[in-house]
This record gives sequence, C-alpha cells and structure tokens, in this order.
Amino acid sequence: MSQILPPYYFRVRENGATVFRVSTDNRHRRIEMDQIAVINTRNGTVRPKNGIELTEEDQTEIDQWMSKRTEILKKRDIDDIHRAVDYLNLTTQWAQSSATDDELEEVTDALLMAMHDLRSVLVRKKSHRLNG
Repeated sequence: MSQILPPYYFRVRENGATVFRVSTDNRHRRIEMDQIAVINTRNGTVRPKNGIELTEEDQTEIDQWMSKRTEILKKRDIDDIHRAVDYLNLTTQWAQSSATDDELEEVTDALLMAMHDLRSVLVRKKSHRLNG
C-alpha cells in the first residue's frame, strides 16, 4: 500500500457516501478512519456526524467529491442507455432467430408494454423539443 494516504475516504452508498477523515497520527501508525459526515448526492445535503464541525477543508473536499461523483453518475446513465439500445437489438435478433414459442409467450406482453411506454415518452419529448 502507498505510504501517502489521502486525507479523506468516501465510502459510496446508494445515494451518496459516508465521509471519513483518514489519519495515521497515532503511536502505532495504524490507519484510523473517523466518520465525519454523510452526504446525499441527489439533493446535495451534507450531514455532519455526531455534532462534528466540518472544517473549510472538509467542506471543500466534500464539494469536490460530490461534483466528480455527479459527473461519473451522469456518464454511467448515458452509457446504460446506449447498452439498452444494444439489448433491444439483441432481443430483436433473439426473438427473430432463436426464441421458442414458450419463451416468446413468457416475455411478449411485458416487452410490448415497456416498448409502448418508452415510445410514448420519446415521442412526447421529441415533440416538445421540436415545438420548443
């Protein structure tokens, strides 16, 4: 492990992260991680842990992490959509070339409803963009 540790560690959670201050300033040079806050990336809230006062440095690090994390999540979202297009194409190929009647019966209604819902949303959004 690297001799120089980062001053903060962010344990990713469903909607954000738990923030720890990292230290080796003890007699045995053991790594200590003190929880200082919980952050929510969806609404931007930062809740200090147990009455801890966050320093300006703490807040700056948290803000920078939240900004980077938001960008990562945005990139993942669009990548997931590109994958969904691939899955739709693969599903079409499967339905046309190798699906059995029983397999098609199992998934057809769910696929048709999901595709109808998606198409409705996409058409409405495109119309709003064009009529702006």
